[in-house]
Amino acid sequence: MTEPAETRLKRLRMRSMRRGIKEMDILLMRFSEARLATLTPAELDLYEVLLEENDQDLYQWVTGQTDPPEHLAPLIAQVRAVSTG
Repeated sequence: MTEPAETRLKRLRMRSMRRGIKEMDILLMRFSEARLATLTPAELDLYEVLLEENDQDLYQWVTGQTDPPEHLAPLIAQVRAVSTG
């Protein structure tokens, strides 16, 4: 059974704001509010992969302290763009 798009977006929004560290809660919640509804199904799949990553790694990637894995780099760039406004 396929998950309805609206349900998927709600689930991803919840996962975006219920992270391990507050900084990632804030960064990913901002991104989810600004862009989640505009992502393609393939981009949403990749966002789910991103949400499985360790918060400390994610924070370093988004803030530019370390380079993200190549497959996540375009999505990390989008998160960074939203977070820097």
